[in-house]
Amino acid sequence: MLFLALIYLIYISIGLPDAVLGASWPLMHAAIGVPMSSAGFISLVTSCGTIFASLFSHRAIHRFGTGKVVALSILFMAIALLGTALSPSLIWLLVFALPLGLGVGAVDSGLNVYVAQHYQARHMNWLHCFWGLGAMTGPLLVSFFSAGGYGWQRSYFTFSLLQFGLTGLVIMALPGWKRHQNSEKIAQHQQPDTQPGRGMMSLFSGKAARLATLTFFIYTAIESNMMLWGASYLVQVKLASPQTAAAWISLLFLGITAGRLLSGFVSIRLRNEVLIRSASILVIIGFVLLLISADSWLTISALTLIGFGFAPIFPSMMHETSSNFKMGEVQAAIGLQMAFAYVGNTVMPPLLGYLYTGISFVWMPLILLFLSMVLYACTSYLFKLRKISN
Repeated sequence: MLFLALIYLIYISIGLPDAVLGASWPLMHAAIGVPMSSAGFISLVTSCGTIFASLFSHRAIHRFGTGKVVALSILFMAIALLGTALSPSLIWLLVFALPLGLGVGAVDSGLNVYVAQHYQARHMNWLHCFWGLGAMTGPLLVSFFSAGGYGWQRSYFTFSLLQFGLTGLVIMALPGWKRHQNSEKIAQHQQPDTQPGRGMMSLFSGKAARLATLTFFIYTAIESNMMLWGASYLVQVKLASPQTAAAWISLLFLGITAGRLLSGFVSIRLRNEVLIRSASILVIIGFVLLLISADSWLTISALTLIGFGFAPIFPSMMHETSSNFKMGEVQAAIGLQMAFAYVGNTVMPPLLGYLYTGISFVWMPLILLFLSMVLYACTSYLFKLRKISN
């Protein structure tokens, strides 16, 4: 039980840096004198690191074991966050974005595979619930420190210290990882297609597999845009102060956290198909409310509803991997899906960021509403394909 608690704690650590850039950026870009859209470059470099780590971390895990790879990855994150706090310019922010992405990608894909192999399905929702807890805490701390006049650097420095402490905990828990090592090797032996060197393109043999992978791209494109540009939208369009915007955007992550906690229980009774469809509809309604909101309470409600809708989509789709891919491909497929998810993080925030800053942030909820409708259509078609094939 304590070992599982450590895994949950590690996932909190992934959520912290995921949300802090978007919440800090209204202050950061002014402090270092760069355009608002420059956050897209930082997000791009970070996502390149996560894509690489997602595709190839299974090689390192196969050789060194999950525990050692997780410990080293968290150390990468700690150093990167410390370097970001000390960065005087955009160049240095870009330099430290790469090890941050490598660390997050290796931990994320490694733990998704680990939990899928060793724990029940409800733990996948709760695992991502703890990510939401970290992502929710990040903007709140940014708001707290900025309101106190400490600047954005204090937030990154604090997160760095937390990651260094967590690195020590993971190192001390290495014997626990080693006790699971035999079962990991058995799983790898039973699924030879997941061994290093397996061609990734061979995973796209079925239409359902291709469509399932696409849904990860679309979902993370929506989520990452809300995370990175949500606070900027509130400042530019809703005329909120940077401190208020950081506090409000934390409600998005509150919805994700509460929704995933509830989804862990609901998934015992309801199929993933029902959860994903229902959640997609909530996201669509949330963006409609954000688009038409004329007062703070409706805006707050919209952000919370969007987060609540986001909650079960990613973990439920991840749990559906075994239904969308052939037997023996699940471990490699999880890494591939994580890579496509990070491609969504890489491509869409800078692309849409240029659109928002070049035209107007007023377009942001309308564009994300359209993407949410595309996500609903893709998942509905995917489930229809599976019923026909069965």
